[in-house]
Amino acid sequence: MTQTRTPAPATGTSKLSRLEPRGTVKLTGRGAVIALLAASLIGLLFAAWTGWSAAADAIFVVSCGVIAYYTRAKGLRNVVVTPPLAFAGATVCAELITAPDLFSAAEGILVTLGTSAPWLFTGTALTIAIALGRGYRPKIVPPPALPLIDGLIEAVRKLTPSGSGRKDQ
Repeated sequence: MTQTRTPAPATGTSKLSRLEPRGTVKLTGRGAVIALLAASLIGLLFAAWTGWSAAADAIFVVSCGVIAYYTRAKGLRNVVVTPPLAFAGATVCAELITAPDLFSAAEGILVTLGTSAPWLFTGTALTIAIALGRGYRPKIVPPPALPLIDGLIEAVRKLTPSGSGRKDQ
C-alpha cells in the first residue's frame, strides 16, 4: 500500500471578502480624492474636445467604483463624500480651460452640472454601495446638548411639584 502526503493547509491566512482588493495597489483617502478629481477632469476635457458628453459621465461613474474598491478602509470616509465635490471642481477647471470667456464658462458649468446630475447620483450611490459592502459603517454622533434648552427643562422641573398628577407607591 502506497501512502502519499498532501500539504497541510496554510494556517494564519485570512479570507478576504469579495469586495477587498486582492492586488497590491491600495489608495489612501487623499490619493483616491485626487485620482477621482483627475479622472473627472480628463473625462470632461475629452468630452469638451470631442463633443461626446456621455464620455465624461461614464468615466466619472467608473472612476467612482474603482476608487471605492481600491481605497484603504481608513480612507473610505473621505471617498464616500467626495464624488459630487470632485466632479464640480473638475467641471469648473475644465470650463475655465475650454471656454472662450467667463460668461461662457459660467454657463457651461451650470449646464454640465445640470445635465450630469443623474450620473452624479449614480456615481455617488455606487461609491456608497461599494464602501458599505467593504465594511464601512458611518459613526453616528448624537448632536450636542443645547445649554439653553437644558436650562429651560430644568427650570420647568423645579417649578412643577414633584407629585402632581402621579401616584407614587
